[in-house]
Amino acid sequence: MASLKKICIVGSGNWGSAIAKIVGLNVTHKPDTFASEVKMYVYEEMIGDEKLTDIINTKHENVKYLPGYKLPTNVVAIPDVKEAAADADILVFVVPHQFVRGICAALKGNIKNNAIAVSLIKGFEVKKEGGIRLISEVIESELSISCAVLMGANIANEVAEGNYCESTIGCKNKEIGLLLKDCFHTDYFRIVVVEDNETVEICGALKNIVAVGAGISDGLGYGDNTKAAIIRLGLMEMIKFSKIFYSDSIMATFLESCGVADLITTCYGGRNRKVGEAFAKTGKSIEQLEKEMLNGQKLQGPPTAAEVNHMLKGKNMEKQFPLFTSVHYICQGEYAVTKFIECLKDHPEHS
Repeated sequence: MASLKKICIVGSGNWGSAIAKIVGLNVTHKPDTFASEVKMYVYEEMIGDEKLTDIINTKHENVKYLPGYKLPTNVVAIPDVKEAAADADILVFVVPHQFVRGICAALKGNIKNNAIAVSLIKGFEVKKEGGIRLISEVIESELSISCAVLMGANIANEVAEGNYCESTIGCKNKEIGLLLKDCFHTDYFRIVVVEDNETVEICGALKNIVAVGAGISDGLGYGDNTKAAIIRLGLMEMIKFSKIFYSDSIMATFLESCGVADLITTCYGGRNRKVGEAFAKTGKSIEQLEKEMLNGQKLQGPPTAAEVNHMLKGKNMEKQFPLFTSVHYICQGEYAVTKFIECLKDHPEHS
């Protein structure tokens, strides 16, 4: 009999804790495939006079990032990422994309050679030589392991609540994709596996830029007609971006949960929309609002917009992507927030 697969969740924020709840329960239902204990790397913090890891391991609740939802007792919080991941066969990466390199540096040489990874991380990395790199590519190159991706219309608290939803796994290797499906698929969290992993990941990153724009529209007092236009134009820019920079993208992937579904839910219910709205209403900086509103969580839309703009500006293509471009410059304070809709009125899609 093949040895049981051990799983480590690398990250413990809002989404990381919600996914740990799913994985922790799933392994108990599949004892012939998975080891019963799920280790979760937790960045240590003090909550009052208690360590967050101690709270999770005794009260089985992440009281800071996912309060009110019990984690399975077989999910064990560990504050050292090397210790958490050392014997894992499957590494589930779910940390803000700004921290990926640091995590990989700590794990390099300290994980199994045949481990596999799956990234739930939204965003890109800027290359020093120009352009951007997918986060899954960073994990693969730094750790010399294969990395699939999971993206979908998944607001973390709703997933933790057990509300019915879907998600998409992008994996080039069908056998690995089906193994990963076993990690996450439940009666309420439904998984579809596709081989177009690049498009799955691109959708997960780019939709956060559009969501900031949707929030700005809300903050400026526009209604659902305007938001619908923003979502459509954002989708068209996502598709164009994929066609230009990732020519193997499959159009059908945009109709999976990772595509149009995730775009819609993020533009109505996600933190990027919420902060975008407050940004337009209050005039406070993105950094200040992140501190005030997100309880230690990181906002992904504005840094992703900056990463995308780095590529577009370098290739003299900003005018082809007015929504992505305007969100970036508004977040940087270089465009007035009130000019957002004006930036869209001559969109190439209207030509």
